[in-house]
Amino acid sequence: MSNKHIKWQPSKLSKQERQGLNAHGSCVLWLTGLSASGKSTLAYEVERMLFSRNVRAYVLDGDNLRHGLNSNLGFSPEDRSENIRRTAEAAKLLVEAGIIAIVALISPYRADRDRARALFAPGEFIEIFVDCPLQICEERDPKGLYLKARTGAIESFTGVTAPYEEPLKPELTIPSSRQSLQESISQIQRFLIEHQLI
Repeated sequence: MSNKHIKWQPSKLSKQERQGLNAHGSCVLWLTGLSASGKSTLAYEVERMLFSRNVRAYVLDGDNLRHGLNSNLGFSPEDRSENIRRTAEAAKLLVEAGIIAIVALISPYRADRDRARALFAPGEFIEIFVDCPLQICEERDPKGLYLKARTGAIESFTGVTAPYEEPLKPELTIPSSRQSLQESISQIQRFLIEHQLI
């Protein structure tokens, strides 16, 4: 059956009503950066910080999504794009539900991140560049992925054999190799408060 026969079913509740019930705004915090830059660590700590402030938030982590929603995708440029498209659609549903979605994905291509941004209303998509030099990411290498990429065991690995396109105008840049985790959490918290999202 063609998609032209499928109609969007609107909810009887608006996003604003859900936000009012939650007593906070909703948005997506899109953390992008190289593998081992600290995206997932930061994402889960921000989720914990928001929970402590009675803010509803949920992390959509790239590795976790590849266990379920995106389990049929590989790491070709096309599959990476589809991975980001699906994740962005899931994040949009959370934002519509009045929740702060925290996405932790390498998301290496600007065009894919721009397409994700286009799904959201102005001010709802907050691109956060977790900036960490490749050398430091390789030194950390908690999963041994860089070593495998350097020895040819992994093909098309971002930063080694596949490109990473840094954001040109992210809402936030987190220098994760030059500041503490707590400083990074506080930087995001200040942004959310200043923009009246929490």
